Amino acid sequence: MSQPSVLIAGAGPTGLAAALLLDMRGVKVRIVDSALRPAAHSRALVVNPRTLDLLAGTGVTERMLAEGRPVRGVRFHENAEVLATIEATSVHPRYGLTVLSQARSEALLTEALDARGIHIERGVRAGCVGQDDDEVRVALNGASDGEQGYAAVFAADGARSDFRKTLEIGFSGSSYPEPWPLYDVPLQTTLDRDHAHLMFFPEGMIFLLALDDEVWRIISNMPDPLSRLPGGTVSSEPIWESSFHIAHRVADRCAIGRIALGGDAAHVHSPVGARGMNLGIEDAAAFAMLFTAPGAQPMDALQRYHRERHAVHKGVVRRVHAITALARSGNPWVARLRHVAIPWASHMPALSGRILRTVAGLDHPTPTP
Repeated sequence: MSQPSVLIAGAGPTGLAAALLLDMRGVKVRIVDSALRPAAHSRALVVNPRTLDLLAGTGVTERMLAEGRPVRGVRFHENAEVLATIEATSVHPRYGLTVLSQARSEALLTEALDARGIHIERGVRAGCVGQDDDEVRVALNGASDGEQGYAAVFAADGARSDFRKTLEIGFSGSSYPEPWPLYDVPLQTTLDRDHAHLMFFPEGMIFLLALDDEVWRIISNMPDPLSRLPGGTVSSEPIWESSFHIAHRVADRCAIGRIALGGDAAHVHSPVGARGMNLGIEDAAAFAMLFTAPGAQPMDALQRYHRERHAVHKGVVRRVHAITALARSGNPWVARLRHVAIPWASHMPALSGRILRTVAGLDHPTPTP
């Protein structure tokens, strides 16, 4: 085909992975993004085993492993004492949890696309004009750059997705009222860098993860978490600080006709569990597999994408919501439950394995064509 058959809206990790995996399956793609440049800072920090599996064969997995840093597991703390440790080294036969910034993950995917002659068109906003049995008609930059038809659109255009709004798809769920501060900050600390750390307080929690030998990512639902770090910890001036609000939402449909939603356009949830970027890349892989399945027609492929991915999205967001609610709660009864249940679960392979499979992206079957 001389013209692209699939338009990908959004050049975050979900859109980039979709473009790469579709092109490798012989589908001509076009990828656009309204932003003039990639985001400078990274929300996502962990690449999970499911993502590494799905990108195996693209060359990206090997580069992620070469650049990333393994995480052995998670330690839970309460009242300045280690409450429990759950090790993750045996969660997958080939891959573990790998610390790698979203910015680097996107860069590696972009380089793989460039090597295949596919280049992101930046500063281009795509919007749906209409669709029928033959094609989706898309206006670029409000039609100032023309209107074109495609066999399908994969909308990975973020939590405020224009395509989701145009299709009038609901985004059901709930949100937390409090802001969550975020810091990337150099620390001198006795906390070991091979584990993530979750610290419980009467009024909330702090999550810590070492990005390298000096800089740590800190996320909390309490104000001024840097003042609540373990004794002896010395923090320098933050490299980056921000705050965000957490919502747990799933699109009521993740495909209508010839348009599919992926990534944050289809689901959002807390960073606890490290699933956001990884679940989006899984959406991209599922879309590429189904769209290119032998004998598949675009409309049928997208209907199947909705059936299978919507169930996955609801299950993952439900589990991440439950984990986050347990971690953030200041209710004394919940605190007592944590104090008893977490050490117990850490010594119960069935329970600790279930927690690890959620974090590793292995809590449901791998997408298949």
